[in-house]
Amino acid sequence: MRIGQGFDVHQFTEDRPCIIGGIVIPFNKGLLGHSDADVLLHTIADALLGAIGEGDIGKHFPDTDPTYKDADSTKLLTHVWHLVQAKGYHLVNLDCTVMAQLPKLSPYIDAIRKNIGGILGVTVDQVNVKATTTEKLGFVGREEGIAAQAVVLIEKES
Repeated sequence: MRIGQGFDVHQFTEDRPCIIGGIVIPFNKGLLGHSDADVLLHTIADALLGAIGEGDIGKHFPDTDPTYKDADSTKLLTHVWHLVQAKGYHLVNLDCTVMAQLPKLSPYIDAIRKNIGGILGVTVDQVNVKATTTEKLGFVGREEGIAAQAVVLIEKES
């Protein structure tokens, strides 16, 4: 068994959709980034890459490469998941926390979990997603952006 953890932050920007966990969240701002800036899928990708000892998302999808400009993070996570599977691992479970003062994510948590489970080919009970505010503290509390963290447990196929 191997454990990986991930963390990511993206600031808000105008004129972009707010995509979290592969789901478009209705909100008046989106997240700034080279790709579609899906803070949660980036975090999960980093956790998986860490678990297999393959660096981080920036190593695999550098923001200096125009190939990844506005890239769909679902495709990036799918690529990472194939790397995990190629090393002979399957997912035991994934636990994520999204830190956002706004938008409120509770109405979208089930859809996000189902989407992530679909990307990773696992059941929804293997994917946990929580959302929290920071009680108006820090950059999240000032509504400047969103942060996410994830912990993943993978196991070698027997």
